[in-house]
Amino acid sequence: MGTRRNAGSGRGVNVAVIQFPGSNCDADALHAAQALLDPASRFVWHSEAGLPSGTDLVFLPGGFSYGDHLRSGAVAARSPIMQAVKAHAERGGYVLGVCNGFQVLTEAGLLPGALSRNRELHFLCRPVHLRVENAQTAFTSAYKAGQTIEIPIAHGEGNYYADAEPLARLEGEGQVVFRYLDNPNGSLNDIAGIISERGNVLGMMPHPERAVEALLGSEDGQGLFRSLKGALVK
Repeated sequence: MGTRRNAGSGRGVNVAVIQFPGSNCDADALHAAQALLDPASRFVWHSEAGLPSGTDLVFLPGGFSYGDHLRSGAVAARSPIMQAVKAHAERGGYVLGVCNGFQVLTEAGLLPGALSRNRELHFLCRPVHLRVENAQTAFTSAYKAGQTIEIPIAHGEGNYYADAEPLARLEGEGQVVFRYLDNPNGSLNDIAGIISERGNVLGMMPHPERAVEALLGSEDGQGLFRSLKGALVK
């Protein structure tokens, strides 16, 4: 799934971390991107009309964009920058949406389904264990299929839902990339992360950018960033 693109010899992966009003994981996202993909990774404010030239990866971070007004991610999905993000994805560019970023991707129509209130209606913030369901994507090639990894969650609306037909398509086409081993929020089929049909847009509720250093309790998130670097830089 997805196409391998040459990001250019001698440089890393050009990452644009989108900042919305209410983003609160943007600094974490930028730190991981600068440490593992390219020191020149940068923030892009939501009101910008376009992405920086040469952007390889758009990172939509977690948080509470626009205070979760209406629905989580609903207003952010209509920010000016999202037209450029959609165009980037349509050209085959890579997009990663984590937590609120996943919610934005579903609201923008870049991924199917929706994220609703957690089953017990509580905000959840703790490490969880995931199973890597598909290790043949640009986001997961550094993992092994069936591998268990520990990544933290921090969300109140992470309960993934999709109608029967799109859910069957996700399962049948290998688009479920990560699955909870102990479902914390009630997500259908224990889904923690999905990828687009083309394989270049990934949305996940757990935070890989918060699991890239042993000091934080887990380095299992590094695999996602190593996978992207392997896919984009030759």
